[in-house]
Amino acid sequence: MILIKIIKDKGFTLIELLIVVAIIGILAAIALPQFAAYRQRGYNAAAVSDLKHFKNSLEAYYTENQFYP
Repeated sequence: MILIKIIKDKGFTLIELLIVVAIIGILAAIALPQFAAYRQRGYNAAAVSDLKHFKNSLEAYYTENQFYP
């Protein structure tokens, strides 16, 4: 005869919750510096693109007026 014990307690223990919070903290500590680097690369790419657009605008102005503004 096999006895099956039914546990009616539901929920998490304090230790389990602390472990989950610690893991999330470690992942956040790894991810935030990477996010900042990605954001900086995006700003740099936008600045380079704006400068290229400005250069093309100056060249178009020169083509029409034979001098730079």
